[in-house]
Amino acid sequence: MDLSASPPPAVVALTPSPVARRVAEALGAPLHARAGRAEGDLLFDDTAEHLRTLFAAGTPIVGICAAGILIRALAPLLAAKTDEPPVLAVAEDGSAVIPLLGGHRGANALARRIAAALSVAPAITTAGDLRLGLALDAPPPGWRLARPKGAGAAMARLLAGEGAAIEGEAPAWLAPLPRGGTVRVAATPAPAPGADLHYAPRIAALGAGCARGCPPEDLESLARDVLAEANIAPEAVAALGTLDLKADEPAILALARALDVPLRLFDAPRLAAEEGRLPTPSEIVRAEVGTPGVAEAAALALAGPEARLVVPKRRSAHATCALALAPAPILATPGRPRGRLAVVGIGPGQAAWRTPEASRLVAESEEIVGYGLYLDLLGPLAHGKPRADFPLGGEEERCRHALERAGQGARVALVCSGDAGIYAMAALVYELLDRPPGDPRAVSDAARRAEVVVSPGISALQAAAARIGAPLGHDFCAVSLSDLLTPRADILRRLRAAAEGDFVLALYNPVSRTRRTLLEEARAILLDHRPPSTPVLLAANLGRPAERLRLVTLEGLRTDDVDMLTVVLVGSSQSRVVALGEGPRLYTPRGYEGKRP
Repeated sequence: MDLSASPPPAVVALTPSPVARRVAEALGAPLHARAGRAEGDLLFDDTAEHLRTLFAAGTPIVGICAAGILIRALAPLLAAKTDEPPVLAVAEDGSAVIPLLGGHRGANALARRIAAALSVAPAITTAGDLRLGLALDAPPPGWRLARPKGAGAAMARLLAGEGAAIEGEAPAWLAPLPRGGTVRVAATPAPAPGADLHYAPRIAALGAGCARGCPPEDLESLARDVLAEANIAPEAVAALGTLDLKADEPAILALARALDVPLRLFDAPRLAAEEGRLPTPSEIVRAEVGTPGVAEAAALALAGPEARLVVPKRRSAHATCALALAPAPILATPGRPRGRLAVVGIGPGQAAWRTPEASRLVAESEEIVGYGLYLDLLGPLAHGKPRADFPLGGEEERCRHALERAGQGARVALVCSGDAGIYAMAALVYELLDRPPGDPRAVSDAARRAEVVVSPGISALQAAAARIGAPLGHDFCAVSLSDLLTPRADILRRLRAAAEGDFVLALYNPVSRTRRTLLEEARAILLDHRPPSTPVLLAANLGRPAERLRLVTLEGLRTDDVDMLTVVLVGSSQSRVVALGEGPRLYTPRGYEGKRP
């Protein structure tokens, strides 16, 4: 698994403590401090919300506080241990360093670094570290545990005191294992199907090339044949390399996923620099893509100058593959990754309404792009990241910028309020990608090869509905009243259709500083089809401190009551207001009453 996207740890201090700054400096991490109580690189007001935001984003947390504070704040989010980031508690006087979560996912290593900086012993409690002196399920960088799901029984036997029988030349990190037993432990790049535990040094680099549209199963079959020919286990592969023109080739991407290795891309000049080591250079390939070889050159470029090509280019009907071995585990993979653009919906702005996936994608990004207000709403997730702010009206420019940066290999988050696919940037991103080459407004070929993912968020209509009750309980639709991109005649036609269909109607972009008449026209159209007493919700700044909700009637709806940050929910002829202790609540019946026997 490629861990290069893991965010750096956050050191969190709730009170003034010189230990907090010492820990932050030892880790090279930002210091997050409770506003009004402590000083730091980033201030926050709500401790529990701040901790949950960091945790949901996958950010390792080092709390300079009581362990109980971290436990109570994070308990509602705890699920599978394999998905949780490291969490540590450090005593305010520096006397204790305690990994609470993710011991084998980095917490124990962080604890040792912090303890060394504070000259104390880390309070590590995981059994493997205590009894054996190593984490059996988390080998050091450059090594990989094969068949991890079936290794539990062997680990239990070792922890119970049974010795190991090491097959092959044992690396130094396995020295603490007790010997003389029957637990078979292999430390070899070759397949070891009979071993109870198999640790593979990641010394292999796989290079691949293929024709456009190559069937994924064709390339994967060829790659596995190459590995078998070299007697190399798939777990010993450190990375897959290819020409950058193949960054979006489905077969290449599928092979990287199947082997669970990072994909690294090289331009033609870099691959051509390996020509002296290529046993089968091809002038035909050079004429086509600018380098005399792809598979062999990529394998050698990945494995380094001391590598040897153990399987030269092998061909199938649509693909080529080659394998190189490095003299030691490959810890840093050359080349560049495939860039990724994450189009992220962060909801109305409240951190509690932001999905964990959205938080994780922002945390993993190297830079963020968007309207300045939306970027500010990210709080700690945006700290320290390069940001490209674009004004309202600069939507195409911000999407183009984000795509081009992803095309250069960066991990970029394009931040939208609400849901990224509802009146937001996701559609425009795909519109740019859909423009054919040669179109003066098209993005570059490199941008078209970047990965694009869209993360959903809570839209304004959902947030408004939840705040007031259940107005979307039956059929509903949404119409934007902005005529900047949509002809006015189309907007009016859609309003008439929604009114005639008796839909609950969400009106986005109801007014602007210069556009003041369309809301009045919408009101007139709706009054032709539903009662003047139809309830209407005006919801502004949802999920933010200035949140404002107001119920009016359709007859009483006025343009001056609405601003650019308001979403208008107009009930159908069946929508009702019920008076409750919490105040009036709006709902639209689904029709269950008529279905009862």
